[in-house]
Amino acid sequence: MTDPLLRLRNLTVEYRAGRRWTPAVRDASLHVEPGEFVSLVGESGSGKTTLVQAALGLLPPAARQSSGTVQYSDVDVTGWSDRRMALVRGNYVGFIPQDPNTSLNPVKKIGQQVIEAVKFNETKRRDAAAWRDAALESLRTAGLADAERVFAQYPHELSGGMKQRALIAIALAGKPKLILADEPTSALDVTVQRRILDHLASLREELGIGILLVTHDLGVALDRSDRIAVMQGGLIVEEGPTARIIEDAADPYTRRLLDAAPSRHTGRLEPATGTRPEDDSIVLRAKGIAKTYRLRGRGRRELRALDGVDLAVRRGTTHAIVGESGAGKSTLARILVGFDAPDRTPEPGTVHLGDRELTGLGHKALREVRRDLQFVFQNPFTSLDPRFTVERIIAEPLRALQIPGDRRARVVQLLEAVALDESHLGRLPAELSGGQRQRVAIARALAPNPDVLVLDEAVSALDVSVQAQILRLLVDLQGEFGLAYVFVTHDLGVVRLIADDVTVMREGAVVESGPAAAVLAAPEADYTRELLAAVPGTRPATVR
Repeated sequence: MTDPLLRLRNLTVEYRAGRRWTPAVRDASLHVEPGEFVSLVGESGSGKTTLVQAALGLLPPAARQSSGTVQYSDVDVTGWSDRRMALVRGNYVGFIPQDPNTSLNPVKKIGQQVIEAVKFNETKRRDAAAWRDAALESLRTAGLADAERVFAQYPHELSGGMKQRALIAIALAGKPKLILADEPTSALDVTVQRRILDHLASLREELGIGILLVTHDLGVALDRSDRIAVMQGGLIVEEGPTARIIEDAADPYTRRLLDAAPSRHTGRLEPATGTRPEDDSIVLRAKGIAKTYRLRGRGRRELRALDGVDLAVRRGTTHAIVGESGAGKSTLARILVGFDAPDRTPEPGTVHLGDRELTGLGHKALREVRRDLQFVFQNPFTSLDPRFTVERIIAEPLRALQIPGDRRARVVQLLEAVALDESHLGRLPAELSGGQRQRVAIARALAPNPDVLVLDEAVSALDVSVQAQILRLLVDLQGEFGLAYVFVTHDLGVVRLIADDVTVMREGAVVESGPAAAVLAAPEADYTRELLAAVPGTRPATVR
């Protein structure tokens, strides 16, 4: 019987804060067998990344491994120096980090970076041509068919999926037996995510590589894993074969994660209170929206971001706009609220809020429109002023739009509407969790009592359990206040939960549009079917 590729026994890792040491990982045990795909699942802050850092010998200076062992095959590497661990990293275990934008050197071509990894993990000398061939082989193994072109490009010239494959090529450069992948697809569209995970699975099958995938998305883990380990508060609270986790999860936290996965729900969420408005007239309409951007560089290059897009949003309903990155979703959303203007030629596109045309309005007139039309950004940490308290953030639209009344009372009322209390009034954004920050952003958008909210990927950066809470909140607020939503997303699993209507976009054009239930049940376009097939958690559990 062969030894596991990785075995962690009773691992405890602590972080120093002042004179105190606080555990981030507590008594964790985990193993990965040759050719096995294991997923480590949990919300942000559960200790997943710290566990992987400890396994790689890459803990930050403020952290220490206070107990437990790390073993690769039959070798105990606990306490090894960074110099000794460098012999393990790359040659035995490859690491795929989360964000290629910060992990790849922006001033070096991809080929140079892969060659550096190949050289680092080999002892024999080669000439330049041999190093280049080895790097190209690694790029092809990572699933990049046009390896020579990618070899000569800089990171900014690649798509998110291609950059992530370049990181996989670097991880494979030393021909490792084990890959540790820390949220390698969390920032990618679901279709690109599926391709990356498909490729990792094929490497496991073809090369016998063991894989430990760190993810906050239980749907992804359910699709891919032989076994799943679930972390909460630094503890591994449950571990077992994927099929058993699906059928008979023992821990309440695991069951909560399962319930939060969008793919686990077949029906639409309904509001806890309130009823749908009888008036389903069109409250927001866009017609013939086109947008062209001139690209910098030599020559006059142009990017056609939108190409004659029409959209009609019914009062009190949710209209989802779906597509991959680059489809034009966010550009359309910004034009709807007046942040950007559509092209005026060859035909002028128009946006109407009720009977009011918004295109061409000046700053002062658009300011008045903000009472009825508000925007919620994707990342609440960057859209909330870090110097402002929660009270000031939520009250800002009331002040800016000179809305009369008791502002503090209105802020408290809005906090209650988004399931927060008065204790949050004096806090800064940095003192809130991601879900709390997004609730504050929604409360700010609700302050002027608008008719329409445009939400641009408002839940895509959140853990699935927090995402489920925010979606439930949005549905309940819609029932209570009769709001109409334009909901931009790349995930049709989320659309299934909340949307009445859906418009599917690709490369700036509408692929298909109609009632969400009809489009999801019988999509007409191949592209829509591809998006549906990519929803995490829809595949049967892996059996090996």
